[in-house]
Amino acid sequence: MSNPLTTNVLLATIAAALVSIAVRPYVEPNAVHAQARNGGDFYIEPGVQMLRMPDGRGQVFGKVVVDLRNGKIWGFPTYSQDVYPTNIKNGKLPVSQPFALGQFALDETSKLP
Repeated sequence: MSNPLTTNVLLATIAAALVSIAVRPYVEPNAVHAQARNGGDFYIEPGVQMLRMPDGRGQVFGKVVVDLRNGKIWGFPTYSQDVYPTNIKNGKLPVSQPFALGQFALDETSKLP
């Protein structure tokens, strides 16, 4: 049989190590880091809306996108009631160029009671 003193010393060492592991989060808690926002700064209105061009040139179907950082409202033409840009005349991948529709004064909301 093994020496009872050696067994007790090993068990005491294991117990002390477990206690130190259990107590450490209370004595020295981990630092908390805020997560950076990336990619979630836009609100895309569901569905397709009839967008009026600000210069009065006409109307076009498109998506409404709000930039939540500054309140600017953008219109992305889709040219149809599809939720993505379409161009049946050309075989190339269509790219929708935004145009400004307006702006929400989001910073004013912090001044309200």
